[in-house]
Amino acid sequence: MIIITSKYLIPKGYAAMALFPFLLIKHNGLRFNPTLILHEKIHFRQQAELLVLPFYIWYITEYVVRLVIYKNHSSAYKNISFEREAYANENNTGYLKNRKPYSFFKFI
Repeated sequence: MIIITSKYLIPKGYAAMALFPFLLIKHNGLRFNPTLILHEKIHFRQQAELLVLPFYIWYITEYVVRLVIYKNHSSAYKNISFEREAYANENNTGYLKNRKPYSFFKFI
């Protein structure tokens, strides 16, 4: 994981973004936020399982489908299966050690 700090690379309303192998964060102080770091590490694991490019294709496709369903960016984003898994487990420090492969399927 290579951490890059840039307020210009992160979309408005977001604090960080995992783009394998880079973790883009908006402010340098966020590199010490354990919840944020774990959330993004969960995304790294998801990306690795799907061999990176298929992850992004699935992520964008699921976002578009959910945007049609919910007609709202925030609801569509929060209901993407990858985000649901990350948000549900971002406070569980042992999650990645015990996580089964393709765990995001149960959040679809």
